[in-house]
Amino acid sequence: MQQDFDFDQLLNRDHSNSLKYDGRQAMFGSADVIPLWVADMDFASPPAISEALLQRAKHPIYGYSSFPESIYQSLMDWLERRHGWRIQREWIVLCPGVVPSLNAAVMAFSNPGDAVIVQPPVYFPFFPAVTDSGRSLIQNQLRLENNQYHIDFEHLEACAARAKMLLLCSPHNPVGRVWRKDELERLLAIAEKYQLIIFADEIHSDLVYPPAKHQVLETLSTQQVNIITAVAPSKTFNVPGLNLSALIIPDATQRLALTKVFERMHVSVTNPFSMVAFEAAYQHGDAWLDALLGYLQQTRDFVLAYVSEHLPRVHAVVPEGTYLIWLDCRELGLDDAALKQFFIQQAGVGLSPGRLFGEAGSGFMRMNIAAPRLLITTALQSMAGALQSFTK
Repeated sequence: MQQDFDFDQLLNRDHSNSLKYDGRQAMFGSADVIPLWVADMDFASPPAISEALLQRAKHPIYGYSSFPESIYQSLMDWLERRHGWRIQREWIVLCPGVVPSLNAAVMAFSNPGDAVIVQPPVYFPFFPAVTDSGRSLIQNQLRLENNQYHIDFEHLEACAARAKMLLLCSPHNPVGRVWRKDELERLLAIAEKYQLIIFADEIHSDLVYPPAKHQVLETLSTQQVNIITAVAPSKTFNVPGLNLSALIIPDATQRLALTKVFERMHVSVTNPFSMVAFEAAYQHGDAWLDALLGYLQQTRDFVLAYVSEHLPRVHAVVPEGTYLIWLDCRELGLDDAALKQFFIQQAGVGLSPGRLFGEAGSGFMRMNIAAPRLLITTALQSMAGALQSFTK
């Protein structure tokens, strides 16, 4: 039976300890901007998740917990159903959010002084995951050609010759690329040649717009490349605050190495509410996600058309996945600080400065479109008004 989900509903998130809303004053110096920055959605999570959380809350004891087998099965079924990836139960390591997992993986699979490759502009926690642990950062900058980003494979190979790991963002945040099969196969060939370990951040893999299709990196591998794949319900179902994700690690030795890092930090992720939300999402979230993707694609297409027609000297990079749009604002001729302030003060919109995502993001802004279309329309109209009166 077809279910109706209201993604146009305006939900007031003020005073809910929302970083996106209640953090506006600290981030932008104003609590009045339309917040289109933090990568969570302004949509209610699937009803199945809320119902599972309410049911669990009815039991008045919230003590130490353990993972039921059903939580593993829910993820295994989801990956096979949605991505054609059949995994084994023992490959799964349940862990805190993807950022702690990223840091733990760097510590587990490299040594101080080893070189680790990132591909900027990229999700900003990738950088300190390398540098804060005493590893050497190598940047294989993506190339922007004809309004689409590409991997610089020649440079990647030069980097791989002296690196231990590659941190891959697939689909890519913030530029929205969904890497094609042939691109990933070429990347794997380089990794195999130089024995690179790959950490594949695939947490946006459920948020892809046709005709693009997410390719699970592990399914393309010849088993000669060690791949650690991060997945989570956080972006897909708007539950990032619950901090439960999973790493898929086929190699038993690597699973043990990763587990030991978490054990040394005494990290526990058996929060009873996170567990029931995780399982409910993957067991019952299909219809909600299908409806969400339809809504997001319509919003994406609307935003792209509006930017093209009404935002002079701003160009949107077409995202094939994620709910993020990468805005090329370099023609405005503003430095990064002035660009951020322009959108805050003149347009009243809070975006993520591109410079957060590395030097390659200078002159860009990241816009989160996962909000009711009325809010997105209001923000775009305000941006258009500001740009009409803008003079260099």
